[in-house]
Amino acid sequence: MSERRTIASPLADSPLTGAPTSSIEYRPVAVMPDVRVVKIGGQSVMDRGRQSLFPILDEIIEARRRGVQIVVLVGGGTRARHIYAIASELEMPTGVIATLGKYIPMQNARMLQMLLAKHGGVFILPDDFEKLPLYMQLGCIPVMSGMPPFGYWEKHEEGSRIPPHRTDAGVFLSCEFLGVRRAIFIKDEDGLYTDDPKKNPSATHIPRITAKELVAMNLPDVVVERKVVEYLPRARWCKELQVINGLRPGNVLAALEGQDVGTIVSA
Repeated sequence: MSERRTIASPLADSPLTGAPTSSIEYRPVAVMPDVRVVKIGGQSVMDRGRQSLFPILDEIIEARRRGVQIVVLVGGGTRARHIYAIASELEMPTGVIATLGKYIPMQNARMLQMLLAKHGGVFILPDDFEKLPLYMQLGCIPVMSGMPPFGYWEKHEEGSRIPPHRTDAGVFLSCEFLGVRRAIFIKDEDGLYTDDPKKNPSATHIPRITAKELVAMNLPDVVVERKVVEYLPRARWCKELQVINGLRPGNVLAALEGQDVGTIVSA
């Protein structure tokens, strides 16, 4: 009769429920820290059509030609908001709303992939995420939906059926996993303002701010999802959010090359 082997491990006697019984040093690996993770806004860019989108793609293609490794994620825009509104009126659970909402940014991502196809654009699903190193070595531009794959397991926030983790959160989580320091958001505004500049012309632009300061200001309008701002101070790798106006020529290329254009929200 063979003896049972005992493998020495710090977690060998831990039930894995409740507080840990041993201290294990947490040293995560930065998987691909030199990659630029950028989101093209759905409502701010995609819904405007080719006049707004094509110049942005030209700058992404130029950055890739210069050797910048780029992962492109995309938002849902107005059509996603319609789905959220209808599903909320029908009193669907948050998980169902999140599952329905993921299809619109996926459609936008497929359109972007086709537009970038001759330049190495390749559409990937969450299950293909681990293939990013291969795509980068081949010179591709991976394109994916910004919606994190929580689906039916999306968290519910009190007072709202709308999923709190939407496409901005997906960009942040992608950066955090890959070990990328800065998440880039391409919008139709010059960054963060003290109010919605489309409604209030006297709103003041904020070029740089910390997440703590931004939360304390409790602004009526924040240019990125509030959940991302809340997570930023707890991040291990992603320490900055950069919001730029993609409708201004040169901004996208400058951001992809590391320049501090637009607004920087730091941890």
